[in-house]
Amino acid sequence: MSTFTIFLALIVIVAFLLIVVIMVQNPKGGGLSSSFGGGGGQQLGGVKKTTDFLDKSTWTLATLLLVLILLSNVTIMGGGSAAESRVIDNSIETAVPEATQTPAQPQSETPDNQ
Repeated sequence: MSTFTIFLALIVIVAFLLIVVIMVQNPKGGGLSSSFGGGGGQQLGGVKKTTDFLDKSTWTLATLLLVLILLSNVTIMGGGSAAESRVIDNSIETAVPEATQTPAQPQSETPDNQ
């Protein structure tokens, strides 16, 4: 399995988790945080403020997603750049001889030796 495939799988997993964390939040202060403790944001189970946890997890997952995308781009550029440049070089070599041909000079109506 290539490194790009691994990065792609990780990107899909992180993107799914980010969607779930964002969908749990409510922009008006409701959502999961209000259902576990009312106005104070307190919840059972040891986490003091659910809104802080959701906020930190959103930023962490978003940062991780950005880093994974950049790293996958590096693996694409590192592995495929040599093959791509050869294709481009071959197409330039075949196009250059056609472009360097000079057009035929038009014949003048009066000869120069008269």
